[in-house]
Amino acid sequence: MYTCFTPNSYSDAVSSLQQTFQFISSWMSGNFLALNPVKTEFMLFGTPQQLLKLNEPCLSVSSDISITPVSSVRNLGIVFDKHLSFHEHITKVSQACFFHIRDLRRIRPYLTLDTAATIGAALVQSKLDYCNSLFLNLPGCEIDRLQFVQNSLARAVFRSTKYSHVTPILKSLHWLKVKERIAYKTVSLTYKSIITPGQSYMSHLIEVKQPATTRSSKLITLERPSIPSRCKLSNRSFQHAAPQIWNSLPSTLRTPSFSLHQPLLSYEQFHRQLKTYLFDLSFPSGAHELRPTRKPPFL
Repeated sequence: MYTCFTPNSYSDAVSSLQQTFQFISSWMSGNFLALNPVKTEFMLFGTPQQLLKLNEPCLSVSSDISITPVSSVRNLGIVFDKHLSFHEHITKVSQACFFHIRDLRRIRPYLTLDTAATIGAALVQSKLDYCNSLFLNLPGCEIDRLQFVQNSLARAVFRSTKYSHVTPILKSLHWLKVKERIAYKTVSLTYKSIITPGQSYMSHLIEVKQPATTRSSKLITLERPSIPSRCKLSNRSFQHAAPQIWNSLPSTLRTPSFSLHQPLLSYEQFHRQLKTYLFDLSFPSGAHELRPTRKPPFL
């Protein structure tokens, strides 16, 4: 259950949640199910200043059971904290990734480069990519922690030392850096929402601008909704960040076909050119490579 409120309307929001909780509990009892209040978690999200305005918050789920807010909670493999900083989640991901990186280093002498890169992508990169659109516009210090994990993985694949220069290694592996991988996932979700309006569960979060007479308006451009709050947290939502990233793409990726609001490129062509564009952002011209590049089956 989720509700949004201001610190001044906290009591009304909690009363609404308690009534909903009791309704769900009654419905489950009527259908021979049992709701376990002990396993129910209560969490408040907000800025430190907002949370300080709440005086001893709690949620009464029954006459004898009250729940106090927790500082973090796990949902679908993601650790949410009360400030949505994802600091604790990144810590958990880093620990899991380094566990696999250490194991990869132990068996690396017996593997080929391609096999080691495939194992690293399957066991480590997949963890960095899971729900990484949640990391949109996070502070650079948090993104750097994830980038440090990817750098360590690349060095393990190439059997390089801890202090070796990692940029040519990543470029040789054709791995996008973490920041560009986040952009790739966000743009991919945006593309699906544009080409399948009404079918994508996120299509209602974006709005395509109506074409005008200017040259730039002939491209597929998204409306960016106004931000009702001055908090930087508002800029991290998909609804606000996705249009900004999409509108910054080159015109070749945003050119419509004869059908209005339909990209000219096919699904495969779009993602191939998108990766090329983001790859150039990750590794500007001039970065040398360790060996002739190859075409890997993964990002």
